[in-house]
Amino acid sequence: MFKRIAADALGLSDIGKIIDPQDYDKTEADDYVMHEDNEKIYFLIKTKADEYCFTNLALIHVDGEKAISSKRTLRRYSYYENEISDVILETAGKIDLDIEIKFKLGSQIFDIDVQKDQIEKLKDLYKALIRISEIYKENKKYVGLADASLEKAVSILHSARLGEKTELEKEFQKLTDFGFAWTTSVREQYQTKDFGKVFEKYINN
Repeated sequence: MFKRIAADALGLSDIGKIIDPQDYDKTEADDYVMHEDNEKIYFLIKTKADEYCFTNLALIHVDGEKAISSKRTLRRYSYYENEISDVILETAGKIDLDIEIKFKLGSQIFDIDVQKDQIEKLKDLYKALIRISEIYKENKKYVGLADASLEKAVSILHSARLGEKTELEKEFQKLTDFGFAWTTSVREQYQTKDFGKVFEKYINN
């Protein structure tokens, strides 16, 4: 009991350990993974108080207030609704006990400390998160191009000299219907929900 209180006071309880895949089922986070929907754990960091579970669909954060408390709060951050950005890996100095991975998920900022002897495994997560952040940027670019193309088409139609007003209205309605269907299709294509392939490529557990 006193060791746990001391660790809490010194901040040592916040240093996480990367959990091996064969032990995922021993964690709290595993209970909240949507296995029924083919959700899969690819990386899991556990501290005395918290668990950070990276699946193909979301980050599941089992948030504990303190190491000495059994109270937990579950937060789920879907990649589809929360963009990953500002990914940073800080390696350890000679006297440091930990390494850090930092990133932004939507509006939430994460700063996770990990045992420094697990640097090689944490590098894998870093590369996966970097690649996912790049995919977000690429997707935004393509969606922006699609929106710009539609705006250009509307502008051309407005500038066109069509003899009858009813004909202009018909053409505008056709363009509106096509534009809605097209932009919806583009957004679905370039809004990634499942990043399993990225994790499989970079995570070498």
